[in-house]
Amino acid sequence: MRELTQFLALMSGSYLFITGLGFMFSTAFYEKMVAGNANTDPVALNLSGAIHFLIGMSVVLRHFHWDGPTEIIVTLVGFAAMLKGVSLIVVPEQTLKSPKTSGKVLRISGAGFLLVGSYLGYAGIFMSG
Repeated sequence: MRELTQFLALMSGSYLFITGLGFMFSTAFYEKMVAGNANTDPVALNLSGAIHFLIGMSVVLRHFHWDGPTEIIVTLVGFAAMLKGVSLIVVPEQTLKSPKTSGKVLRISGAGFLLVGSYLGYAGIFMSG
């Protein structure tokens, strides 16, 4: 099991870290992206929901573990992806009606992503398995 946790920690940690960098360094781009969500192509939106759901569900089905902080975070990241996929498929209009996201909110989110991504990357690299 440690190998699966290590793999998922490295994968999700890398994604969260890179996303955090994007939020920090390209804030204006992400503000425009969020503001333009209402104009998203429905097929692309459904495909995004399907990908989020399948990835999240895969993590939850294979890694439903609450043994330690790394295992808990990996499992919660799986649940978050799965729930985002569900919301994009079941209630896309409500999902896209997120409140206006300011640059400050994006930078705070980016800092959180960097923190969690760094932790998971560190744990994934140094986890004995």
